[in-house]
Amino acid sequence: MQKGEEWFDQWFNTPYYHILYQNRDFNEAEQFMCALSDHLGISKNDKVLDLACGKGRHSIFLNKQGFDVEGIDLSTESIQHARQFENDRLKFNVHDMRELYKEQEYNFVLNLFTSFGYFETEEEDLSALQMIAHSLKEGGVLVLDYFNTYKVISNLPEKTVIERPELSFNVHKFLNNRHVMKQIEFTDKGKHYIFTERVEALRKSDFLGLFEKVKLKVINIFGDYKLNSFDKETSDRMIFVVQKS
Repeated sequence: MQKGEEWFDQWFNTPYYHILYQNRDFNEAEQFMCALSDHLGISKNDKVLDLACGKGRHSIFLNKQGFDVEGIDLSTESIQHARQFENDRLKFNVHDMRELYKEQEYNFVLNLFTSFGYFETEEEDLSALQMIAHSLKEGGVLVLDYFNTYKVISNLPEKTVIERPELSFNVHKFLNNRHVMKQIEFTDKGKHYIFTERVEALRKSDFLGLFEKVKLKVINIFGDYKLNSFDKETSDRMIFVVQKS
C-alpha cells in the first residue's frame, strides 16, 4: 500500500476528523501531561519528541511548561496548523513514524492517546518501535499510551450517534480479526461519506513481546491518566513506560 492510500493518511487530513474529535478533554490531557512530566522527572535540559502529535496540543502545553519539544505527524494539515505555535524550543515536522527521524536525539519520546497500532503488519509495528529506540538516547524513555484492549473488546460491537454543531456522525465499533474497527458515516452538503478507523487489538502480552524484540525494558504500566496501576478488567488505558538500556 502506497503512502496516501492508508486509512489514517486519508482520514486525518480531512476537516471532518477534527470536527468529530473537537470535544476531547483538554483539561484531562493537561493534567496527564503534568502528572507524567513530574513522574518522569523531565528537566528543562531534556529533549522531548511528541510522536504522532496531531495539531500539537500536547507539545504546545509541554513547551509552555518550559520543555524543549519536537512534534512529528503524518498529517500535513495538522502540522501546518501546529507550526503557527513554533518557537526556539518547539518545532513541528511531517514524518512517518516507521522511518527514522533523528538518531539518539531524545531523552523522552511520547506516543499518546492511541497513536500506535494503525498498521497492517507486526513488521510495521516493529519498524516504528525500532525507530523510537534509535531516536532515544541511552537510558531514554518511551511512554506509549494505548486503549485498554481487553475492556474495549468486551464492549463490542457498539453503535452510537455523535452530535456536533456542524454534523451528526453515525459510529459503529466492531472487531474484525486483529483490528478494532470504527466505521464513521455522515452526510455533508448532500454528499455521503464513510471512513473507517482501524487500530490493532494489541494486548499487554503483544506489547511486551514487541518491546523485548527492540530491547526496550518495561518500567511501569499505568491504567489511567492519573497514573494508577493497570488492571485489565477495569482500566481505561494501557500506558507503558519503557526504557532504552
